[in-house]
Amino acid sequence: MLRRYDGNPIVRREDVQPSRKDFRVYGVFNCGAVKVAGEYLLLMRVAERPAAEPGWLSIPVLNEKCDGVEVRRLRTGAPGVDASDPRVVKLADGQLLLTSISHLRLARSRDGRRFTVDEKPALFPATPYERYGVEDPRITLLDGRYWINYSAISEKGVVTALASTADWRAFERHGVMFAPTDKDVCIFPEKIGGLYVCRHRPWAEGLGRAAVWTAFSPDLIHWGGHRHTLSPRPGTWDEERVGCGPPPVKTEHGWLEIYHGANRKGRYCLGAMLAHLKDPTHVLARSIMPVLEPQADYETHGVYAPCVFCNGMVAEDDGTLRIYYGAADTVVACAETMVGEVIESLF
Repeated sequence: MLRRYDGNPIVRREDVQPSRKDFRVYGVFNCGAVKVAGEYLLLMRVAERPAAEPGWLSIPVLNEKCDGVEVRRLRTGAPGVDASDPRVVKLADGQLLLTSISHLRLARSRDGRRFTVDEKPALFPATPYERYGVEDPRITLLDGRYWINYSAISEKGVVTALASTADWRAFERHGVMFAPTDKDVCIFPEKIGGLYVCRHRPWAEGLGRAAVWTAFSPDLIHWGGHRHTLSPRPGTWDEERVGCGPPPVKTEHGWLEIYHGANRKGRYCLGAMLAHLKDPTHVLARSIMPVLEPQADYETHGVYAPCVFCNGMVAEDDGTLRIYYGAADTVVACAETMVGEVIESLF
């Protein structure tokens, strides 16, 4: 149903300059997307790490006191240091360190397919909740301002934070929306019943699975009225976890959303769901089979694979949906479909 762009990937790590000379970009992926005055903007997650040093593990961490990133070094193979996963380092005391740090970078295009990447970050880690990076933004236009929610990572856990901009040059941070561990948040593009609405994905190991919840707010900061909305389904492609994708598109049939799901082997696919216009906690229909699953080489080989993950979508006036997604946590790709095609597939 989703047709991949022949020119995929549309942004590769080679297209992105690192934020400093001694760093290397190893992944650009999971972007928010919006169309502003005819220009397509992707707010991409850029993961970078210090250049490799033989015999050493390098851990980049924000130092708020000096307003920059410092690099901590651990000797490879030292007792109590587990570096078997190249993305993280596990210490004997249970502490988890990341081998990379992420920031958010803008890419721009007039046709939605050929993008030019800005030289400097748009949002760089800056608070104690962002010491390990900022990740996976979603963008919602409300009352003439673009609201950006993103995952903020630190030793305190994974929180969802909020920022906004009116001109895509100056950004204002508004603090934490959800405490750990909560991520995969998307804000609806209009109020329902006088309140702002969002999807979110709280999760802690123990009872239950990682599922989509819905919350309501008078001001975009304080959220309540939480309602469980979408669960994983045993024995299916989304049996292990589900999480929201981009902000939904309003149609006459309901709120159309793209979401991600993973099975027990960690294979990430995309599905679709339709929710009631007046009660977004009421799911009218959802995909039996994925609308996009990792099949292309750039989706099945990379930093984390097989994986397709979407948090950016642009709905055109003619009903075209442009889906911008991260592939294998390494590159940005694009696929297209029509709103009507997705809705028809759900019934």
